[in-house]
Amino acid sequence: MRILVPVKRVIDYAIKIRVDPTKGAQGVQLANVKMSMNPFCEIAVEEAIRLKEAGGKAKMKDTEVVAVSIGPKQCSETIRTALAMGADRGIHIETKGDVRGDYIDMQPWGIANLLKGVVEKEDGVDLVILGKQSIDSDCGQTGPLLAGFLNAPQATFAAKVDRDDDGSFTVERETDAGTETIKLNPTSSPAVITCDLRLNTPRYPTMPNIMKAKKKPVQTISLEDMVKELGLNLDDVLAPKNEVVEVYEPPPRKEGEMVESVEELLGKLKEKRLVA
Repeated sequence: MRILVPVKRVIDYAIKIRVDPTKGAQGVQLANVKMSMNPFCEIAVEEAIRLKEAGGKAKMKDTEVVAVSIGPKQCSETIRTALAMGADRGIHIETKGDVRGDYIDMQPWGIANLLKGVVEKEDGVDLVILGKQSIDSDCGQTGPLLAGFLNAPQATFAAKVDRDDDGSFTVERETDAGTETIKLNPTSSPAVITCDLRLNTPRYPTMPNIMKAKKKPVQTISLEDMVKELGLNLDDVLAPKNEVVEVYEPPPRKEGEMVESVEELLGKLKEKRLVA
């Protein structure tokens, strides 16, 4: 079995975002900011490794986990993190430094087209598992778009994933009404699964695995060469389907008030006409 895991480099989730309102859509500051793997992508990598380990215990055919990232040179660090977690090799589609992946230049339509090309180039991909969204744009569109381009079975917001003996995947997925369980039957296209937070807790790479990751193969191909090889149009891949008009920080929260009793709380709420 071969599992493809797209991973994205984003501003670290613990960092306070800095916005320069004078720069319009380019307002989010990326210079000298700590970057890391998108948290939902970490969950996808962890689940791919768990499926590989489960296959090994069940004495199934060897499973290969391939991490894929699209972005500037620094994305190689993100791929190395996935390799340190347990992925077997990486593919880096390298963009120029001025191409932004936070919904300014690279948007889900272009990314999904490139991932479709990677799936078709790789021989025998059984599963593409990725985060349900990235924390910079929060689109949640790449997985469904990829499934549409591949005409592949898909399950979004996965909270549990099991591989069955016949090659199908049973997925418990989050819904607004609770959870539902669906089965992705084997087809000529790989299954596409997007991961929700409840699926797992990603492991921390150990120092020996970090050292081993440095020796694992990572194929690097420029965006221009990849687009040419796939017969796509570079301008079409990079052209935003939606335009970011403005980026701004949320207004600061007002300071709260302390009350000493339920009666005082009710009085405050009535004063603000929040309760009758």
